[in-house]
Parts: sequence; structure tokens; C-alpha cells
Amino acid sequence: MKIKNIITATAACLLLTGCGMYNKFEQNTPLPADAFGTSQDIQQATGNTSIAQMSWREFFTDPLLQQLIEQVLANNTDLNSARITVEKAEASLKASKLAYLPSLAFAPQASIATFGKSPASKTYNLPLQLSMDIDVFGSITNKKRAAQALLLQAQMQEEAVRANLISVTAQQYFLLQVLDRQLEVLMMTDSLWNTSLETEQALWVYGKVYSTAVNQMEASYLSVKTQIVDTRRNIRAVENAICKLLGVAPQHVNRQRWGTTFLHHADATGDAEQRMFDTRYLHLGVPAMLLENRPDIRMANHAMEEAFYNTAAARAAFYPSITLNGSAGWTNSAGGLIVDPGKILLSAIGSLTQPIFARGKLKANRRIAELTEEDLQKKYVQTVINAGNEVNEAMADCQAAREKHQYYSRQVRVLHEAYIGTHELMDNGKASYLEVLKAQETLLDAQLSQAMNMYDAAQAVIELYIALGGGSK
Repeated sequence: MKIKNIITATAACLLLTGCGMYNKFEQNTPLPADAFGTSQDIQQATGNTSIAQMSWREFFTDPLLQQLIEQVLANNTDLNSARITVEKAEASLKASKLAYLPSLAFAPQASIATFGKSPASKTYNLPLQLSMDIDVFGSITNKKRAAQALLLQAQMQEEAVRANLISVTAQQYFLLQVLDRQLEVLMMTDSLWNTSLETEQALWVYGKVYSTAVNQMEASYLSVKTQIVDTRRNIRAVENAICKLLGVAPQHVNRQRWGTTFLHHADATGDAEQRMFDTRYLHLGVPAMLLENRPDIRMANHAMEEAFYNTAAARAAFYPSITLNGSAGWTNSAGGLIVDPGKILLSAIGSLTQPIFARGKLKANRRIAELTEEDLQKKYVQTVINAGNEVNEAMADCQAAREKHQYYSRQVRVLHEAYIGTHELMDNGKASYLEVLKAQETLLDAQLSQAMNMYDAAQAVIELYIALGGGSK
């Protein structure tokens, strides 16, 4: 009677201890209060809505860009690999769910035996064997939950790859537009400087200028020619990069002119370029939305979830495992006798295995799982900090591009007026060719810089959209 009481009490303690193995993962990792930062520009941009809640089709309004992104998402090899990874994780989860069910196998056996010159005896067994693990301490449950967390990580990775492809494609598309704009400026400059060069050559023929003036004017004109070649080469390189994303052979990429379409806020005031990156119209949303939208943060969260369940499974390995085995079949072997015809044989066995000494493997596995869980918690916090830093950087880039745009616009207007005025003075003999040459080169540099600032601005807005978690859907 005492032995029975001891066994009952021991079993009850084991069951009560094992109840903790079924606990579900809860996110309680402390996070920084100001994920975005504390600058005034960021505080004005926050609100209850976020541009990250917009689909990429709403954010990018250019129909040619939309078509390009759709082709990239349909054909890109990296995204296809991410999809396959999700399907693998789904298969693993399905297998872990089926672990609750018994396994069934058909295992026929036959033998022929003889001793000396006695007649051969023939025996056979045609059983169906059944085996089932009883999940008393949550080992199967925790493995299933870990597999589910792994599937969610694969899905988040697919969303991250999709968002990155959208970002890269859009940035390359806008870079093409800006390069087209720079090429347009260079071609206009080429025409104007060619006219200036012809004028200088005519003046040299009539002895009104020295040959050095013609040589320096021609040198500047040839410099523009080389920039045109470089710009066309850069256009080809960007088109080839986009074709690699598409998974197609190098070819021309259709695009519209810069400024014909905008990003997400066409209702903004100001000139065409400034509509794209005016931070007054860039809604960040509250920092909590960052956690809900960014795939990498959600992936880090699910990684912690997987580690939590792996730790629980490692702890469950210290407790007994219960297995039920059974078989049913047709046999002609009845112990030492052979019967003919055969008879039905039924058997059932229950076994309990309690680990006692496993050469330290169970303790090591548990310790490794606990350390992995601790490491992933710290990495989760760092992922949130990195995300907030990306948002802060993108907002700073938007603000800088907005301020520089005003200066560049004014600079181009002033330099254009200076070029026209200097050229008129030279025609009237009141200015030297050096002054005209300087005015031409300064104007060209300002125009090219203004165009590149347009791209920097568009790139900053795209990076902000992605940093907030946009483009993953």
C-alpha cells in the first residue's frame, strides 16, 4: 500500500511539474521609449496614420513603375527562393502536427527452418504495427509550436525580400529618370556650347580673340561630350541592373520623364519635385506601428518564440516518455508450434522511459536552448533600435534634400541669368571669354547637382517607406 501511494504521489508531482511545459510564448521584452528619436522634424511627422499602411501600388503612382515592380516580383529568383522556404516550413509544420497521431506500418515476415534431415518448417507473420507517443509533458506540443514560429519567420523573410525588391526597383527606376534628366541637360549644354564655340572660332578668324580662347572653349565643349558618354553608359548600367532583378537579358527599360508622376502625396503644395519629399506630408505613425509593419522585427519576435518553445522542449526531455505499441495480424506461429491454417494475433504493449543518466546531453541541450533564447531577446531589442535609426536617417535625408532643393533651384535660376548676361557682355566686347566659360561650367554643375539631389530626395522617401514597414504586402 505504501509503495502504491509513493508511485501515485510521484506521478502527480511529475504531472504538476509538466504543466509548465504547455505555457504559450508572451512578448515582454522591454523596448526603448523613443524608437524614432526626439528631433522636432520627426515629432511633427508622427501621427495616428502611417505611409507604411499604404500598399506599394498606392505609394508608387507611376504606371510604368508599377508594371516593372510586378514583373520583378513575378520573376525574381531571390523571392522565388523565399517562397520555397515558406513551403518547406509549411511541410515541417504539417509533419509536427501529425506527430500526435499514431504511426501505422505493415511489416510482413516469413521464415523457413530445418534441423538435420527433418522437414522444413515454414512460418509467417502478417502484422499491422501501431506506435503512439503520449504527449504528457508537452514535448510534441512545443515542437509543433516551434515549427509554427519557424513558418512565421519564413513568411516574414519572404515579406522582407519583397519589400527590398520593391525598394531597389523603385530607386533604380528613379535613378534612370534622373540620369535621363542629366542627359537632357548635357545635350542642351552641348548645343549651347557648340554655338559658343562657333562664335569664338568666327571671332578668331576676324582677329578679335586669341586662339587660346578658342582652345579653352573647345576643351570645355569636349568635356561635355565625355560627360554625355559617361551618362549614357550609366544609363545602360542601371538598365542592366534592373534586367538582373527581372531575370531577363539586358534590354531597354521603359520609363516616364522625371516629374510627370509623384509618390504618395499628390495633394502637396509646391513645385513638382518638392511634392515628392516634403516632410510635412510624410506621416510616420506612432512608434508602435513600426513593430507591426516591419518584417524583420516580426521575424525577430517569432525567432524568440521559436527559441522559447525549443527551451520548453529541452526541459521536457528530462521527464518520462510514454509510448504505446500494438500489432494485429495473421500468423501461423504460435510460440513453438506451427498451426495451419494461421490465426489472428493481437498484442499491446505500453512502455515508460525515464532518463536517468544521458552523459550530460540533456543538460547541455537545455543550457544551449536557454542561451539561444537570451541571445535572441537581445537581438530583438537591437533590431528595433536599428529600425528606429533607419527611420531617423531617412527623415534626416528627406529634410536635407528639401532644404537643398530650395537652394539648388535658386542657384540654377541665378546662374542661368548670369550666363545669359555674361554672354551678352562678351558679344558686346565688355566681357572676356573666360567669364563666359566660367558661367557656363558653373551653371552646368549646378544643374547636374540639382538633378542628383532630386534622386537623393526620392531615394530618402523610398527608404523611409520601407523603414516604416511599407512594401511588404
